[in-house]
Amino acid sequence: MPESFDVIVIGAGPGGYVCAIRAAQLGMKVACVEKRATLGGTCLNVGCIPSKALLQSSEHFEEAKHKMAEHGVLFDGVKLDLARMQARKGEVVSANVKGVEFLFKKNKVTWLKGAGRILAPGKVEVAGETYETKNIVIATGSESTPLRGVEVDEKQVVTSTGALELEKVPGHLVVIGGGVIGLELGSVWRRLGAEVTVIEFLDRLVPGMDNEVAKQLERTLAKQGLKFRLKSKVTGAAKGANGVTLTVEPATSGTPEEIKADVVLLAIGRRPHTEGLGLAEAGVALDERGRVKTDAHFATNVPGIYAIGDVIAGAMLAHKAEDEGVALAEILAGQAGHVNYAAIPGVIYTWPEVASVGATEEELKAAGIAYKAGKFPFTANGRARAMGDVDGFVKILADAKTDRVLGAHMLGPDVGTLVAEISLAIEFGASAEDVARTCHAHPTLNEVVKEAALAVDGRALHI
Repeated sequence: MPESFDVIVIGAGPGGYVCAIRAAQLGMKVACVEKRATLGGTCLNVGCIPSKALLQSSEHFEEAKHKMAEHGVLFDGVKLDLARMQARKGEVVSANVKGVEFLFKKNKVTWLKGAGRILAPGKVEVAGETYETKNIVIATGSESTPLRGVEVDEKQVVTSTGALELEKVPGHLVVIGGGVIGLELGSVWRRLGAEVTVIEFLDRLVPGMDNEVAKQLERTLAKQGLKFRLKSKVTGAAKGANGVTLTVEPATSGTPEEIKADVVLLAIGRRPHTEGLGLAEAGVALDERGRVKTDAHFATNVPGIYAIGDVIAGAMLAHKAEDEGVALAEILAGQAGHVNYAAIPGVIYTWPEVASVGATEEELKAAGIAYKAGKFPFTANGRARAMGDVDGFVKILADAKTDRVLGAHMLGPDVGTLVAEISLAIEFGASAEDVARTCHAHPTLNEVVKEAALAVDGRALHI
């Protein structure tokens, strides 16, 4: 008799492992399938966590080399030990993935090691063994999107995975794609000494983000030394002993040219990972972009099969997947699980950081929604001045009639943390006045959020 479960989750990334833990907390017998040697998926192993470790380390290097002197802290001959930096990154990853394994044991979640394949509703095969289950959750995440003419070898032409493992600082790193991953990893290697050129097909960076923030981010990163080639496309990559020669053309029409690079980072986006899951055989429907189609309760067209995270529609964010995992587990337990997608923030971990939640001005205009905007700069904040981090601003958008907060868009120090306040405001239907009337400690960066909320009504105090 095959072993049976209430829920089998395929994929142990942030969505999958959180779904498994929550389902177990709710009294279900749960198994989670993972083919990696460690839990945590792309995010913990080769994505969010290792990239943030390198971002943090490279920021320290940049500060020691170029910024600390103005604070009266002098270093004699700052040097880079890249091997140690990479080793520390590995230690951070190891601690996180072991933490998930501990949580599985604590919550009695069974780890089924190997690649999972759906044989039929209620049946999953892992490493040659068949398991039965009442519910199947597809949480297989995403993978780097390929580009025709650019062959990845994770040495000379790398995805984010290879870009996290470089053994030396490249002389010239060319990043294909001006999105989150490209800008974060481009920032890492620029701080460590590489020349970095970002090639983007569109006429702007980070599509989908607030346009004013995107323009300011481009100017800020340009001051840090990153170079940008917008409205351009890469049509070929020839590898040689001395690097890679890229063929670059204007996005519309024009004369091709060649750009030489030591390393090329391909970061044009990610696509859902559905290969080898047996979805077609099981009758699970996909949409036009290869994502698993689900209803408002994460159910596919096949009864008993569900999907969450990067493999379904919506932003490819670890925390979005986590919220969906919790909501689905609660739905399976007969509760009212729900995700408010309007309150899910997005963050770019450059320095300064970028954070966004809710609607952008462009989206509100397109929808014909009347709104008021309040903006406040970090240059007028005492804490930011003391830190020496005054680039950027916070912008809050509120409904013109009701004053309800509709969105916020930020560029500045630690805005990835500051945005949580506005996520909470949106979740509870708060007004800009509610945010403005809330007492914020002084001196803190959070005061910029308060001042932006005051500015919605034209009454900022410190500008």
